[in-house]
Amino acid sequence: MALDSVVKDIIEDAEAKASSLRKEGEEEAAKLLAKAEETVSEMKKKEVKRLEESIARLQRQELSSAELESKKIVLSKKKEILDRSFMETLAELESSDAKTKKKYYRMMVDSVKGIIENPRVRCAPGEAKNLKGLEISDVVEDRSISGGLIFESADGEVRIDMQFETILRNVWDREMKTISDILFG
Repeated sequence: MALDSVVKDIIEDAEAKASSLRKEGEEEAAKLLAKAEETVSEMKKKEVKRLEESIARLQRQELSSAELESKKIVLSKKKEILDRSFMETLAELESSDAKTKKKYYRMMVDSVKGIIENPRVRCAPGEAKNLKGLEISDVVEDRSISGGLIFESADGEVRIDMQFETILRNVWDREMKTISDILFG
């Protein structure tokens, strides 16, 4: 019996140690599992934050890209309107009635008097009749001119381009901001 009692004590002691070791193992496993879950949770939070930042950055880039594209379209349309306005204004000048053209031509001749005396004038075909009575020496009709005049000195050294397109282009370029403000506010 004494042997049975010793064996029983040894078995109980072994079971207690095994139970204690099992309990320590379970506690250690629970700690490791909790630590792993915490690490995974932190990694998940960091990844979610990184993804949210990436999404926000992509949204800002898309918005910026869309705004830039919108501005390009608006600028393109504004340029189209400005070009059309230029061409319509030029066409209106070139198709002015004879009385208005004669007035323009007189102002042109007066403006070159101090630079070229009795200038030779180049004009569009059919415009010579509108130059009668002006202080010019000679009129040459030139197919390359669509409206306005080109003045030349007798020796050909001095040439002043007062074609409608040239004058309009100079005014247009100089007053672009004002023109743009008038057209687009």
